[in-house]
Amino acid sequence: MVSGRIGFCLILLGTVLVFSTAGAGGATAEKGVTYDGRSLIIDGQSKLLFSGSIHYPRSTPEMWPSLIKKTKEGGIDVIQTYVFWNLHEPKLGQYDFSGRNDLVKFIKEARSQGLYVCLRIGPFIEAEWNYGGLPFWLRDVPGMVYRTDNEPFKFHMKKFTSKIVSLMKSEGLYASQGGPIILSQIENEYGNVEANFREKGASYVKWAGQMAVGLKTGVPWIMCKQPDAPDPVINTCNGMRCGETFQGPNSRNKPKMWTEDWTSFFQVYGGEPYIRSAEDIAFHAALFVAKNGSYINYYMYHGGTNFGRTSSSYFITGYYDQAPLDEYGLLRQPKYGHLKELHAAIKASANPLLQGRQTILSLGSMQQAYVFENARSGCVAFLVNNDATKVIQMKFRNTAYSLRPKSIGILQNCKTLIYETAKVNVAKNIRVTTPVQVFNVPDQWEVFRETIPTFSGASLKTNALLEHTNLTKDTTDYVWYTLSYKPDSSCANPSLYIESAGHVVHAFVNNALAGSGHGSRDIRVVKLRVPVSLTNGQNDISILSGMVGLPDSGAYMERKSYGLTKVQISCGGTNTVDLSGSQWGYSVGLLGEKVKLHQWRNLKRVRWNTNDAGLIKNRPLVWYKTMFDGPSGNSPVGLNMTSMGKGEMWVNGESIGRYWVSFLTPAGRPSQSIYHIPREFLKPFGNLLVVFEEEGGDPLGISLNTISVVDSNRALQSQLS
Repeated sequence: MVSGRIGFCLILLGTVLVFSTAGAGGATAEKGVTYDGRSLIIDGQSKLLFSGSIHYPRSTPEMWPSLIKKTKEGGIDVIQTYVFWNLHEPKLGQYDFSGRNDLVKFIKEARSQGLYVCLRIGPFIEAEWNYGGLPFWLRDVPGMVYRTDNEPFKFHMKKFTSKIVSLMKSEGLYASQGGPIILSQIENEYGNVEANFREKGASYVKWAGQMAVGLKTGVPWIMCKQPDAPDPVINTCNGMRCGETFQGPNSRNKPKMWTEDWTSFFQVYGGEPYIRSAEDIAFHAALFVAKNGSYINYYMYHGGTNFGRTSSSYFITGYYDQAPLDEYGLLRQPKYGHLKELHAAIKASANPLLQGRQTILSLGSMQQAYVFENARSGCVAFLVNNDATKVIQMKFRNTAYSLRPKSIGILQNCKTLIYETAKVNVAKNIRVTTPVQVFNVPDQWEVFRETIPTFSGASLKTNALLEHTNLTKDTTDYVWYTLSYKPDSSCANPSLYIESAGHVVHAFVNNALAGSGHGSRDIRVVKLRVPVSLTNGQNDISILSGMVGLPDSGAYMERKSYGLTKVQISCGGTNTVDLSGSQWGYSVGLLGEKVKLHQWRNLKRVRWNTNDAGLIKNRPLVWYKTMFDGPSGNSPVGLNMTSMGKGEMWVNGESIGRYWVSFLTPAGRPSQSIYHIPREFLKPFGNLLVVFEEEGGDPLGISLNTISVVDSNRALQSQLS
């Protein structure tokens, strides 16, 4: 590859920096993908590319064509996705590429619509995904240390990466084979943890790069947030302001690329959604292009849904709902349309951007012009007003241009203002939720209550508090810790104190709920103190430890532990008995989980109760089931779970994720109320809804809703009339 040569000159009337860029003058190939210091080169042509992240398992195969079509219509050239190791290899050596896991089908759909693909294999991906995509069985491999120069980890990482590369090659999906995949990624934001592993971190980065390149995909490899990415791997930027924060690639021979331009931010239970404006996204995307960026990926373009137990610790079930395409695949305006106009404006000047000579002019204390020009390809200018408070008149080539605060104007032919990042021409829309059925008829619900296990019935007993995930192997969120306890006759006003490194605890004494507690993404230790009633004889203490996903990132994830760490009984607030070293019994999971109550064929494996008002609501650890017909039409569908507490939902055997509406934001609202049911999960008639309620709620308040969007002005006019 040939890099651009950089020079500069100082002009007395203002500071002017002049750069020459490589344009199409770098290494080229008739077929496949290479790069130079300016851009990727696909089939011999330099490319300026906009990309959008869509994760195939966070939607359904039936949704993929529409999502990809809308993405393309938004001016996107590339679909970017992670590869989800723990979905594809849930057990060592057993692979699954079916249904929502059908990676090949997803990529072929992008190809059929004329889009490229960036495949972020990882295979550690973070992504707010359970365990960062690592399969849990990996932790039990002897000598295992994740993501470092560790032979067991490198063996399995290379094995899975090779599996994916071989699969892509066998389907002819790499651009070097005429397919759509133009980029692959190895590892993910390793720079965040590399220092924790010292010299083994640096050697691991080098190994990972060499391993990936050695697989000979015929397309470039990237590493995001990795300044020491080894040649020829390209280091890229993630963040919201990469035009301001990115130091650039670590070689002049590599193009400047932005793999994650965050269109919003993740959301956790107890947290409000992060709203990033269309204007802010457009400003920083335009600035990145003005500073020689040639690839921008929006993370996410469509976030989707964390079905089942796939979300990581405390993350809500809806993912990046504030993206240009919301959780349901509906256009979120003006974000979608404003970015679409940006893409069109930039692509209209792709030739001078890629082939022209760049000049940077100072037009004021907080204003600049980035100009790309040559005699053959023409001219384009980006006028930048960094003043966040004032409209500025900027004079460029004897013409005055008025720019709004914190805005960039794009001048086609360095003359005509065709786009301004702070000027939004697209009308805002709002999402409308329309109830079509309320499940408020008691006779239509059936109920099954979980049995509270006791110490006497436990098959596993030890004189210690065992670690939660060593017991579950992440096959369930739940572990019961059980104890038989006889208090001293002098124990007055007893209270139970629990500490847990898990996420949720529910304490039962003699089959009655004594109290519950939970942590948050910021509070890592659950502490619960509740008064209890004890008999003079043996008392059954049963404590349910719950998780809401495993972490998605961090160094030494394999060392992290969860579950109960301390249990005490206090008498009158003075005398304390530590029960942590007592003999404990264990039961993994819930009975309803073990018999798979959410599936049609297993409904009769327990006795369901009907017409029992005492069981129908506000009781912990209850399973509910009912039947319903699918709504007419093709609008997206969601369940409003506001009347419930915390648990999980299934429709016709498919989990639509965890819910936790009782965990309120500081403003007193649930972080998520509506939970997406893909149309593909539904039948016209006779659908089965199963809900497991952990805390206690009222199923008679659950409603089925259709989701749509309307123009906000039209909605306002409708309200006024």
